[in-house]
Amino acid sequence: MKNTPFTEKHIALGAKMAPFGGFNMPISYTSISDEHLCVRSNAGVFDVSHMGEFMVKGEGALELIQRITTNDASKLTDGKAQYSCFPNGNGGIVDDLLVYCVEQNKTYMLVVNASNIDKDWAWVTSNNTHGVELHNISDRTGLLAVQGPKATEYMQTLTDMDITALKYYTFCKGTFAGIENVIVSYTGYTGAGGVEIYFEDTNGNAETIWNAVFGAGGPHGMKPIGLAARDTLRLEMGFCLYGNDIDDTTSPMEAGLGWITKFTKDFTNRDIFEKQKKEGVTRKLVGFEMIDRGIPRHGYPIQNAKGDDIGVVTSGTQSPSLNKAIGMGYVVTEDSAEGSIIFIMIRDKALMAKVVKMPFSN
Repeated sequence: MKNTPFTEKHIALGAKMAPFGGFNMPISYTSISDEHLCVRSNAGVFDVSHMGEFMVKGEGALELIQRITTNDASKLTDGKAQYSCFPNGNGGIVDDLLVYCVEQNKTYMLVVNASNIDKDWAWVTSNNTHGVELHNISDRTGLLAVQGPKATEYMQTLTDMDITALKYYTFCKGTFAGIENVIVSYTGYTGAGGVEIYFEDTNGNAETIWNAVFGAGGPHGMKPIGLAARDTLRLEMGFCLYGNDIDDTTSPMEAGLGWITKFTKDFTNRDIFEKQKKEGVTRKLVGFEMIDRGIPRHGYPIQNAKGDDIGVVTSGTQSPSLNKAIGMGYVVTEDSAEGSIIFIMIRDKALMAKVVKMPFSN
Protein backbone atom coordinates (compact mmCIF):
# COMPACT_ATOMS: atom_id res chain seq x y z
CA MET A 1 0.00 0.00 0.00
CA LYS A 2 1.36 3.38 -1.03
CA ASN A 3 1.57 6.56 1.03
CA THR A 4 1.00 10.13 -0.13
CA PRO A 5 3.33 12.99 0.82
CA PHE A 6 0.88 13.79 3.63
CA THR A 7 0.21 10.35 5.14
CA GLU A 8 2.15 11.06 8.32
CA LYS A 9 0.26 14.33 8.72
CA HIS A 10 -3.07 12.49 8.62
CA ILE A 11 -1.95 9.92 11.17
CA ALA A 12 -0.61 12.61 13.50
CA LEU A 13 -3.96 14.41 13.29
CA GLY A 14 -5.78 11.24 14.36
CA ALA A 15 -7.46 10.50 11.05
CA LYS A 16 -9.25 7.21 10.53
CA MET A 17 -7.11 5.61 7.81
CA ALA A 18 -8.08 2.94 5.28
CA PRO A 19 -6.89 1.60 1.91
CA PHE A 20 -8.28 3.44 -1.11
CA GLY A 21 -7.04 2.99 -4.66
CA GLY A 22 -3.93 1.26 -3.36
CA PHE A 23 -3.08 4.14 -1.00
CA ASN A 24 -3.30 4.57 2.78
CA MET A 25 -5.84 7.42 2.88
CA PRO A 26 -7.69 9.45 5.52
CA ILE A 27 -11.39 8.55 5.59
CA SER A 28 -12.39 11.00 8.31
CA TYR A 29 -10.91 13.06 11.12
CA THR A 30 -14.00 13.89 13.18
CA SER A 31 -17.41 13.02 11.73
CA ILE A 32 -18.47 12.86 8.10
CA SER A 33 -21.28 15.32 8.72
CA ASP A 34 -19.05 17.89 10.44
CA GLU A 35 -16.43 17.69 7.71
CA HIS A 36 -19.04 17.83 4.94
CA LEU A 37 -20.72 20.92 6.41
CA CYS A 38 -17.35 22.60 6.98
CA VAL A 39 -16.67 22.41 3.24
CA ARG A 40 -20.16 23.63 2.31
CA SER A 41 -20.02 26.63 4.67
CA ASN A 42 -16.32 27.52 4.96
CA ALA A 43 -13.39 25.53 3.54
CA GLY A 44 -11.70 22.17 3.88
CA VAL A 45 -8.53 20.51 2.59
CA PHE A 46 -8.48 17.12 0.88
CA ASP A 47 -5.31 15.19 0.23
CA VAL A 48 -5.89 13.85 -3.28
CA SER A 49 -2.24 13.11 -4.06
CA HIS A 50 -3.31 9.55 -4.87
CA MET A 51 -4.72 10.76 -8.19
CA GLY A 52 -2.70 10.01 -11.31
CA GLU A 53 -1.14 12.53 -13.69
CA PHE A 54 0.15 11.85 -17.21
CA MET A 55 1.93 14.39 -19.41
CA VAL A 56 1.25 14.17 -23.15
CA LYS A 57 3.71 16.22 -25.19
CA GLY A 58 4.88 17.08 -28.67
CA GLU A 59 3.65 16.55 -32.19
CA GLY A 60 0.57 14.37 -32.22
CA ALA A 61 -0.35 15.03 -28.58
CA LEU A 62 -3.74 16.51 -29.39
CA GLU A 63 -4.44 13.87 -32.04
CA LEU A 64 -3.82 11.08 -29.52
CA ILE A 65 -6.06 12.68 -26.89
CA GLN A 66 -8.79 13.18 -29.48
CA ARG A 67 -8.72 9.50 -30.45
CA ILE A 68 -8.85 8.09 -26.91
CA THR A 69 -11.25 10.50 -25.19
CA THR A 70 -14.90 11.35 -25.83
CA ASN A 71 -14.80 15.13 -25.33
CA ASP A 72 -13.40 17.54 -27.91
CA ALA A 73 -9.96 18.61 -26.66
CA SER A 74 -9.40 20.77 -29.75
CA LYS A 75 -11.60 23.37 -28.06
CA LEU A 76 -9.05 23.77 -25.25
CA THR A 77 -6.69 26.74 -25.19
CA ASP A 78 -3.83 27.41 -22.76
CA GLY A 79 -5.05 27.42 -19.18
CA LYS A 80 -8.31 25.60 -19.85
CA ALA A 81 -9.40 22.12 -18.80
CA GLN A 82 -12.27 19.76 -19.53
CA TYR A 83 -13.97 16.72 -18.08
CA SER A 84 -13.84 13.67 -20.33
CA CYS A 85 -13.61 9.88 -20.36
CA PHE A 86 -11.66 7.06 -22.01
CA PRO A 87 -14.03 4.72 -23.92
CA ASN A 88 -12.81 1.13 -23.74
CA GLY A 89 -13.52 -0.27 -27.19
CA ASN A 90 -16.56 -2.27 -26.03
CA GLY A 91 -18.98 0.55 -25.28
CA GLY A 92 -17.85 1.04 -21.67
CA ILE A 93 -15.59 3.47 -19.82
CA VAL A 94 -11.93 2.82 -18.95
CA ASP A 95 -11.97 5.86 -16.66
CA ASP A 96 -13.20 9.42 -16.37
CA LEU A 97 -10.53 12.10 -16.32
CA LEU A 98 -9.59 15.75 -16.59
CA VAL A 99 -7.67 17.08 -19.59
CA TYR A 100 -5.55 20.18 -18.88
CA CYS A 101 -4.20 22.20 -21.81
CA VAL A 102 -0.79 23.52 -20.77
CA GLU A 103 0.24 24.57 -24.29
CA GLN A 104 -2.29 24.23 -27.08
CA ASN A 105 -1.52 21.42 -29.55
CA LYS A 106 1.73 20.63 -27.72
CA THR A 107 1.44 19.87 -23.98
CA TYR A 108 -1.44 18.40 -21.98
CA MET A 109 -1.87 16.89 -18.54
CA LEU A 110 -4.33 14.05 -17.99
CA VAL A 111 -5.57 13.60 -14.41
CA VAL A 112 -6.97 10.13 -13.72
CA ASN A 113 -8.40 8.17 -10.80
CA ALA A 114 -6.00 6.57 -8.33
CA SER A 115 -7.42 3.05 -8.63
CA ASN A 116 -7.03 3.19 -12.41
CA ILE A 117 -3.53 4.63 -12.83
CA ASP A 118 -1.95 1.42 -14.12
CA LYS A 119 -4.96 0.53 -16.28
CA ASP A 120 -5.15 4.03 -17.73
CA TRP A 121 -1.41 4.22 -18.42
CA ALA A 122 -1.62 0.90 -20.25
CA TRP A 123 -4.59 2.18 -22.25
CA VAL A 124 -2.91 5.44 -23.24
CA THR A 125 0.42 3.84 -24.14
CA SER A 126 -1.19 1.00 -26.12
CA ASN A 127 -3.00 3.59 -28.24
CA ASN A 128 0.11 5.70 -28.75
CA THR A 129 0.77 4.48 -32.27
CA HIS A 130 2.56 7.62 -33.47
CA GLY A 131 5.30 8.00 -30.87
CA VAL A 132 3.81 10.84 -28.83
CA GLU A 133 5.96 11.76 -25.79
CA LEU A 134 4.31 10.38 -22.64
CA HIS A 135 5.35 10.74 -18.98
CA ASN A 136 3.63 9.17 -15.98
CA ILE A 137 4.38 11.74 -13.26
CA SER A 138 1.89 10.36 -10.72
CA ASP A 139 4.48 9.25 -8.15
CA ARG A 140 6.22 12.61 -8.02
CA THR A 141 3.14 14.86 -8.04
CA GLY A 142 1.40 16.08 -4.88
CA LEU A 143 -2.14 17.39 -4.94
CA LEU A 144 -4.32 19.18 -2.40
CA ALA A 145 -7.93 20.15 -3.10
CA VAL A 146 -8.92 23.16 -1.02
CA GLN A 147 -12.69 23.27 -1.33
CA GLY A 148 -15.44 25.55 -0.07
CA PRO A 149 -16.82 29.07 -0.54
CA LYS A 150 -13.94 30.64 1.43
CA ALA A 151 -11.16 28.46 -0.01
CA THR A 152 -10.00 30.73 -2.83
CA GLU A 153 -9.99 33.77 -0.54
CA TYR A 154 -7.65 31.99 1.90
CA MET A 155 -5.37 30.60 -0.82
CA GLN A 156 -5.05 33.95 -2.63
CA THR A 157 -2.88 35.17 0.26
CA LEU A 158 -0.21 32.62 -0.73
CA THR A 159 0.33 33.60 -4.36
CA ASP A 160 0.64 36.51 -6.80
CA MET A 161 -1.43 34.56 -9.34
CA ASP A 162 -4.96 35.95 -9.52
CA ILE A 163 -6.69 32.74 -8.53
CA THR A 164 -9.84 34.55 -7.39
CA ALA A 165 -10.42 35.34 -11.09
CA LEU A 166 -10.28 31.68 -12.18
CA LYS A 167 -13.42 30.50 -13.94
CA TYR A 168 -14.70 26.93 -13.67
CA TYR A 169 -12.44 24.53 -15.59
CA THR A 170 -9.50 26.92 -15.91
CA PHE A 171 -6.07 26.96 -14.25
CA CYS A 172 -2.88 28.97 -13.91
CA LYS A 173 0.75 28.11 -13.24
CA GLY A 174 3.22 30.05 -11.12
CA THR A 175 4.65 30.48 -7.63
CA PHE A 176 2.54 29.36 -4.66
CA ALA A 177 3.72 29.49 -1.04
CA GLY A 178 7.19 30.23 -2.40
CA ILE A 179 7.22 27.08 -4.55
CA GLU A 180 7.67 27.53 -8.29
CA ASN A 181 5.82 25.77 -11.13
CA VAL A 182 2.68 25.08 -9.11
CA ILE A 183 -0.58 24.57 -10.99
CA VAL A 184 -3.68 26.03 -9.31
CA SER A 185 -6.95 24.98 -10.92
CA TYR A 186 -10.69 25.39 -10.45
CA THR A 187 -12.03 21.97 -11.43
CA GLY A 188 -13.34 20.73 -8.08
CA TYR A 189 -15.69 17.80 -7.60
CA THR A 190 -17.58 19.03 -4.53
CA GLY A 191 -19.75 21.79 -5.99
CA ALA A 192 -18.56 24.08 -3.17
CA GLY A 193 -15.99 26.12 -5.09
CA GLY A 194 -12.28 26.25 -4.33
CA VAL A 195 -9.01 25.27 -5.98
CA GLU A 196 -6.69 22.33 -6.55
CA ILE A 197 -2.95 22.70 -6.00
CA TYR A 198 -0.56 20.50 -8.05
CA PHE A 199 3.11 20.53 -7.16
CA GLU A 200 6.26 18.48 -7.65
CA ASP A 201 6.85 16.37 -4.53
CA THR A 202 10.54 17.16 -4.04
CA ASN A 203 12.76 19.15 -1.67
CA GLY A 204 10.19 19.36 1.11
CA ASN A 205 7.58 21.02 -1.09
CA ALA A 206 4.76 19.01 0.50
CA GLU A 207 5.65 20.16 4.02
CA THR A 208 5.96 23.77 2.87
CA ILE A 209 2.64 23.80 1.06
CA TRP A 210 0.73 21.97 3.81
CA ASN A 211 1.98 24.41 6.45
CA ALA A 212 1.26 27.45 4.28
CA VAL A 213 -2.25 26.26 3.35
CA PHE A 214 -3.24 25.67 6.96
CA GLY A 215 -1.45 28.81 8.09
CA ALA A 216 -3.68 30.78 5.73
CA GLY A 217 -6.98 29.00 6.38
CA GLY A 218 -6.62 27.30 9.74
CA PRO A 219 -7.19 30.42 11.87
CA HIS A 220 -10.49 30.92 10.00
CA GLY A 221 -11.83 27.44 10.72
CA MET A 222 -10.58 25.58 7.64
CA LYS A 223 -10.04 21.89 8.47
CA PRO A 224 -8.54 18.74 6.91
CA ILE A 225 -11.28 16.62 5.34
CA GLY A 226 -11.38 12.87 4.65
CA LEU A 227 -12.51 10.92 1.62
CA ALA A 228 -15.87 9.97 3.19
CA ALA A 229 -17.05 13.59 3.11
CA ARG A 230 -15.62 13.97 -0.39
CA ASP A 231 -17.98 11.16 -1.41
CA THR A 232 -21.08 12.71 0.19
CA LEU A 233 -20.24 16.11 -1.29
CA ARG A 234 -19.89 14.79 -4.85
CA LEU A 235 -23.04 12.69 -4.48
CA GLU A 236 -25.13 15.72 -3.53
CA MET A 237 -24.00 17.25 -6.83
CA GLY A 238 -24.85 14.12 -8.82
CA PHE A 239 -21.22 13.64 -9.90
CA CYS A 240 -20.22 10.11 -10.93
CA LEU A 241 -17.65 8.07 -9.03
CA TYR A 242 -15.69 5.57 -11.10
CA GLY A 243 -16.20 2.03 -9.83
CA ASN A 244 -19.62 2.92 -8.45
CA ASP A 245 -21.62 4.88 -11.00
CA ILE A 246 -19.52 4.30 -14.10
CA ASP A 247 -17.17 1.48 -15.10
CA ASP A 248 -16.12 -0.75 -17.98
CA THR A 249 -19.73 -1.94 -18.44
CA THR A 250 -21.47 1.46 -18.54
CA SER A 251 -21.58 3.83 -21.49
CA PRO A 252 -21.43 7.63 -21.25
CA MET A 253 -24.88 7.80 -22.82
CA GLU A 254 -26.35 5.59 -20.10
CA ALA A 255 -24.56 7.57 -17.39
CA GLY A 256 -25.90 10.95 -18.51
CA LEU A 257 -22.51 11.94 -19.88
CA GLY A 258 -23.68 12.65 -23.41
CA TRP A 259 -22.50 16.23 -22.83
CA ILE A 260 -18.87 15.05 -22.82
CA THR A 261 -19.40 12.81 -25.85
CA LYS A 262 -18.77 14.89 -28.97
CA PHE A 263 -19.47 13.50 -32.43
CA THR A 264 -17.58 16.29 -34.16
CA LYS A 265 -14.48 14.07 -34.21
CA ASP A 266 -13.48 10.42 -34.56
CA PHE A 267 -12.75 8.48 -31.37
CA THR A 268 -12.91 4.97 -29.92
CA ASN A 269 -16.50 3.67 -29.80
CA ARG A 270 -17.95 6.66 -31.65
CA ASP A 271 -20.21 4.37 -33.71
CA ILE A 272 -21.61 2.64 -30.60
CA PHE A 273 -22.34 5.87 -28.77
CA GLU A 274 -23.76 7.59 -31.85
CA LYS A 275 -26.18 4.69 -32.28
CA GLN A 276 -27.19 4.93 -28.63
CA LYS A 277 -27.83 8.65 -28.99
CA LYS A 278 -30.00 8.05 -32.06
CA GLU A 279 -31.91 4.99 -30.88
CA GLY A 280 -31.85 5.57 -27.13
CA VAL A 281 -30.54 3.37 -24.31
CA THR A 282 -32.32 0.65 -22.33
CA ARG A 283 -31.17 1.94 -18.93
CA LYS A 284 -30.23 5.30 -17.46
CA LEU A 285 -28.40 6.57 -14.40
CA VAL A 286 -30.85 8.55 -12.27
CA GLY A 287 -30.87 10.37 -8.97
CA PHE A 288 -33.49 9.52 -6.37
CA GLU A 289 -34.48 10.55 -2.88
CA MET A 290 -36.01 8.24 -0.33
CA ILE A 291 -39.66 8.71 0.62
CA ASP A 292 -39.69 5.87 3.14
CA ARG A 293 -37.12 5.86 5.92
CA GLY A 294 -33.91 4.05 4.94
CA ILE A 295 -30.45 4.68 3.52
CA PRO A 296 -29.65 3.28 0.06
CA ARG A 297 -26.24 1.69 -0.48
CA HIS A 298 -24.20 0.56 -3.47
CA GLY A 299 -25.50 -2.74 -4.86
CA TYR A 300 -29.03 -2.60 -3.43
CA PRO A 301 -31.66 -3.79 -5.95
CA ILE A 302 -34.21 -1.34 -7.37
CA GLN A 303 -37.75 -2.56 -8.15
CA ASN A 304 -40.95 -1.19 -9.63
CA ALA A 305 -44.38 -1.26 -7.96
CA LYS A 306 -44.98 -4.78 -9.28
CA GLY A 307 -41.87 -6.10 -7.53
CA ASP A 308 -39.89 -6.54 -10.75
CA ASP A 309 -36.15 -5.83 -10.61
CA ILE A 310 -35.51 -2.75 -12.75
CA GLY A 311 -32.02 -1.71 -11.69
CA VAL A 312 -29.42 -1.31 -8.98
CA VAL A 313 -28.18 1.42 -6.62
CA THR A 314 -24.70 2.66 -7.49
CA SER A 315 -24.25 5.31 -4.74
CA GLY A 316 -26.28 6.32 -1.71
CA THR A 317 -26.02 8.18 1.59
CA GLN A 318 -27.79 10.28 4.18
CA SER A 319 -27.14 13.77 2.84
CA PRO A 320 -25.66 16.03 5.56
CA SER A 321 -26.65 19.23 3.76
CA LEU A 322 -30.17 18.19 2.75
CA ASN A 323 -30.94 16.02 5.78
CA LYS A 324 -32.48 13.26 3.70
CA ALA A 325 -31.42 9.99 2.12
CA ILE A 326 -30.37 10.25 -1.53
CA GLY A 327 -28.85 7.97 -4.12
CA MET A 328 -28.02 7.24 -7.72
CA GLY A 329 -28.65 4.10 -9.69
CA TYR A 330 -29.32 2.58 -13.09
CA VAL A 331 -32.95 1.85 -13.91
CA VAL A 332 -34.73 0.75 -17.09
CA THR A 333 -35.52 3.73 -19.29
CA GLU A 334 -39.29 3.50 -18.83
CA ASP A 335 -38.87 4.10 -15.08
CA SER A 336 -36.24 6.85 -15.39
CA ALA A 337 -38.43 9.94 -15.79
CA GLU A 338 -38.32 12.61 -13.10
CA GLY A 339 -41.07 11.95 -10.58
CA SER A 340 -41.18 8.18 -11.20
CA ILE A 341 -41.80 6.11 -8.06
CA ILE A 342 -39.29 3.30 -7.53
CA PHE A 343 -38.54 0.96 -4.62
CA ILE A 344 -35.15 0.32 -3.04
CA MET A 345 -34.67 -3.12 -1.48
CA ILE A 346 -33.14 -2.45 1.95
CA ARG A 347 -32.83 -5.49 4.23
CA ASP A 348 -35.49 -7.36 2.23
CA LYS A 349 -37.95 -4.47 2.47
CA ALA A 350 -39.16 -2.52 -0.57
CA LEU A 351 -38.83 1.13 0.47
CA MET A 352 -40.35 3.87 -1.66
CA ALA A 353 -38.22 6.46 -3.43
CA LYS A 354 -38.75 9.08 -6.12
CA VAL A 355 -36.61 9.85 -9.17
CA VAL A 356 -35.41 13.48 -8.97
CA LYS A 357 -33.32 15.87 -10.99
CA MET A 358 -29.65 16.25 -10.08
CA PRO A 359 -27.95 18.04 -8.42
CA PHE A 360 -30.06 17.17 -5.42
CA SER A 361 -31.86 19.99 -3.62
CA ASN A 362 -34.17 20.61 -0.68
